[in-house]
Amino acid sequence: MSKSRRDGLYLLVMGIVVFVLFGFMFRFVAKDAMADFKLVYYGTNCLQHHCDPYRESELRSFYRTESVESLAGGSQYLKSETLYVNLPPLSLVMAPLAMLPEGTAAALWMVATAAILILAAVLMWDLAAGNAPRVAGGLIGLLLANAAVVLGNGNAAGIVIGLCTIAAWCFLRKRFVLAGIVCLAVSLAMKPHDVGLVWLYFLLAGVAYRKWALQSLAAAGLLCLAAVLFVGHTAPNWIPEVRANLAEVFVPGGNNDPGLLGATSKSRAPEVMTDLQAVISVFRDIPAFYNTVTYIVCGVLLLGWLLVTLKSLQSQELTWLALAAVAPLTLLVTYHRAYDAKILLLTIPACAMLWAQGGATAKVALLVTTVGVVCTGEIPLAILLSMTKSLSAVGLLGEIQTVLLTRQAPLALLAMTIFYLLIYMRRARGKGATKVQTGPAPNKADIPAAC
Repeated sequence: MSKSRRDGLYLLVMGIVVFVLFGFMFRFVAKDAMADFKLVYYGTNCLQHHCDPYRESELRSFYRTESVESLAGGSQYLKSETLYVNLPPLSLVMAPLAMLPEGTAAALWMVATAAILILAAVLMWDLAAGNAPRVAGGLIGLLLANAAVVLGNGNAAGIVIGLCTIAAWCFLRKRFVLAGIVCLAVSLAMKPHDVGLVWLYFLLAGVAYRKWALQSLAAAGLLCLAAVLFVGHTAPNWIPEVRANLAEVFVPGGNNDPGLLGATSKSRAPEVMTDLQAVISVFRDIPAFYNTVTYIVCGVLLLGWLLVTLKSLQSQELTWLALAAVAPLTLLVTYHRAYDAKILLLTIPACAMLWAQGGATAKVALLVTTVGVVCTGEIPLAILLSMTKSLSAVGLLGEIQTVLLTRQAPLALLAMTIFYLLIYMRRARGKGATKVQTGPAPNKADIPAAC
C-alpha cells in the first residue's frame, strides 16, 4: 500500500471513530436522543395495537396508555411528536423492532445505521481512492465525523442514504448487483425524496442501469404494496390524514416551516434545513413566493442535468460527475435537513477524480466540496448557531447577514450543484458519444441471471 493510500485510509478511519464515539455520546447525553427513532417506533407500535397513528388524538392517547414521557424530554407532548407523517414502508421496516422493548430496538437501530453508513463510506472511498486517496479519505472522514446526530437521533435518513450509496457502488462496480437492487428498492420506498433523483440517473444512463433501476422500482412497489396493506388494515384513511399532518407541520411557525418564524430557526438546532426555501424565505416569508422561486431555480438546473444525461452515453467520468451534480440538487428542491446531506458521499469520487487531473478546476472542486461538507456538518453548524443567537434580520442588510451566517448550507449546496453541472456539461460536449465503462468488467458470478 502506498503512503498516500495509507494516509487516506487513516483519515477515513479517524472519521469513522469520531462518528461512532460522538453518536453514542449523543445517544446518552442529549435530552432529545433517538427522538426521530421514537416517533417511528411508537407510531408503528400504535399500529400494532390497532390504533391509527396518523390521527393525532389516537397517537396522543396511545402515548398516555403506554406511559411514554414526552419525546423531547418535557412533561407535555410537542405538536411534532403527535403528528405522524412517515410513509407506510418505514413503519413496515420498523415493525419487527416495534415488537421489542424500546431500549433493545433503539440499540439495534443504532447498530444498523452505523454499519450501513460506515459500509457506504468505505465503498465510496474504494471508488475515489484510485485517483486521490488523501482527498477522498479526508472528505469522507470529515463527513462522517459530522454525522453524530444521524446516529444519536435515530433518523431513518442514515439508513436510507447509506443503502442508496451502497446500491450506487454495486451498479458502478457491476458487482453484487442483486444486493444493489434490493438496497435501492428499500431506500426508494422509505424516503423517495432523498434518493429519487439518484434512481432517476440510473434509469436514464444506459440499458444495463435502466434494467436495474426498473427492477429496483418494481421491488420498491412490492414493498410499498405490502406496507399499504399493513397500515391500511388499521388506518384505512391514512392518505388524507398524512396530507393533513404534513400541511400542519408546514404552517407558519411549524416544525418544518423554513422561515425565520419556524420552530427550527427559533430553536437554533444544528439540524438546519438545506432546501433553497430556507434562503428565499428570509427575504419574503410567503410559501407561494419561496416555493415558486425554488422550483424555478431547481427546475432549470434539473432540466440542464436531464438534457446532458439523455444526450450523452455515460462514461465512468461522466457518471461520477452526474451523481455529484444531482446529490446536492436533491437537498435543494424540497424539505431536507442536515442529516439528509450525508448523500454528499456520492460527490467524493468526482471530486477525487478532478483533483487528480490537476489545474484550477481541481482546486475549485476541492473547495466547493469541502465547503458543502462543512456547511452541512453538525459540529460546525452547532458552533456557528451558538454564536449567532442574537442575530436579527432587520432590513435588507440584516437579511443578507442572516442568510450568510445562518443559511450557508443551501448556498453551499447550490454552488456545488452549479459547479458539478457545468463540469458535467463541458465534459459531455468534449467527449461526445462514449462507451459505458463504469469500473471493472462485470463479474458474472456476482450478477444474478434475473439481472
